[in-house]
Amino acid sequence: QVQLVESGGGLVQAGGSLRLSCAASGRTFSSYAMGWFRQAPGKEREFVAVISRSGGSTYYADSVKGRFTISRDNAKNTVYLQMNSLKPEDTAVYYCAAAASASAYYTRRQADFGSWGQGTQVTVSS
Repeated sequence: QVQLVESGGGLVQAGGSLRLSCAASGRTFSSYAMGWFRQAPGKEREFVAVISRSGGSTYYADSVKGRFTISRDNAKNTVYLQMNSLKPEDTAVYYCAAAASASAYYTRRQADFGSWGQGTQVTVSS
């Protein structure tokens, strides 16, 4: 398994931007599909975005499409989530996750992601 550490969360006004980073340990980062998920207060954790092993393919939840961008740098063992035009409803704890199975890119099921970070809080004020 890979160890994941998120950073970059914080408090931002509506309409603002944040960039989350997720640093992974190990030398096999490029063999993992990577995803971002979030959990708002009182709600279940939900899918946000996923990126393929090579970084050539991405997929987004409808709620963030056009505002968020997922990317990765395999040389730095890091995946990013650029969040623009933030809304109060984006307030949540954001988690990055790694999947050893390439199929996780297509299923986007949390159960298919075997490694998770500790989460980073994003708060968007209105």
